[in-house]
Amino acid sequence: MPKKSVVPFGPQHPVLPEPIHLDLVLEDEKVLQAIPSIGYIHRGLESLVTKKDFQEMAYVAERICGICSFGHGMGYCMTIEEIMQLEVPRRAEYLRTIWMEMSRLHSHLLWLGLLADGFGFEPLFMHSWRLREQILDMFEESTGGRVIFSVNQIGGVKKDMSKEMLADFQKRFDQIEKEVREMTQVFLEDYTVRTRLEGIGILTEEDAIRRGAAGPMARASGIAVDMRKQGYAAYNDMDFEVITSDKCDSYGRCEVRIGEIFQSFDIIRQCIAKIPDTELNVPVKGNPTKGEAFVRLEQPRGEAFYYSRTNGTKFLDRMRVRTPTFANLPALTQTLQGCQYGDVPLLILTIDPCISCTER
Repeated sequence: MPKKSVVPFGPQHPVLPEPIHLDLVLEDEKVLQAIPSIGYIHRGLESLVTKKDFQEMAYVAERICGICSFGHGMGYCMTIEEIMQLEVPRRAEYLRTIWMEMSRLHSHLLWLGLLADGFGFEPLFMHSWRLREQILDMFEESTGGRVIFSVNQIGGVKKDMSKEMLADFQKRFDQIEKEVREMTQVFLEDYTVRTRLEGIGILTEEDAIRRGAAGPMARASGIAVDMRKQGYAAYNDMDFEVITSDKCDSYGRCEVRIGEIFQSFDIIRQCIAKIPDTELNVPVKGNPTKGEAFVRLEQPRGEAFYYSRTNGTKFLDRMRVRTPTFANLPALTQTLQGCQYGDVPLLILTIDPCISCTER
């Protein structure tokens, strides 16, 4: 009879960019069960609402994650704006949308590089990150930051982009898009890459729904759910379709994220063409009234949930964030059941984990 054993995997591993820990129940090289354990980098950011006023918390929220930082700041600001019934100027909504899609671009390019590193294709890893650096350069030019941007504020944004900057960015996006299209053909068509992705980590549509999968993880199983279709920010003015795949495996997750890269280029192009000439923010007077609000955003990794509760003072009673990695951990354990031990790092990467987001 094959012998069963429990092998600890992580939180430190040469392939994994995130400190995730799993206890793997193995039968020879086959994974029978994966039991996640989180809590290694808990920072208590949500409890800072008792020490930082509602304006300062916008900057704390950004620090939930270094990759999704812009979206976290935006999501928090949207909850306070709803409580205070602030109408954000349309230009600010468009700028938020541009920066949000730039975040999606650099996050997905980062993920593609990590995926290439996961199956040992180092030149492809470096090429993906070289293209991502160009997106970060544009972030730095428009916001002043490459990781934390601090341009979101209650009632709008702090910085603008001139017509000249937007025109220059458009030319650079067009060139980057051409290079990304050439590079992603390797992920989609190379035989060696496909053998590491196709048929690995099956997550059926039924299992994705049952396990509460979010973002590209769910859309790669044929579930057409994308929070951008709610029409927040400037997305109600954008023409785009939810990108899905029916392959339900690691290749499908790669396919969806690559499709979203080109979708982001197109949404940014639409924003630049349509952006109105209005104010950047509205004045915020006094403290928020007593109330509560929640919003749902489509972060690069999937749906993120933001909740704020105010009490009439400058400090909040509660802020709560539920991130997509937290939602995708049950789906990850499903994909790991029955896989080979050597595929575990790659399958963890296919959910695009962010443990900093998950534990806060």
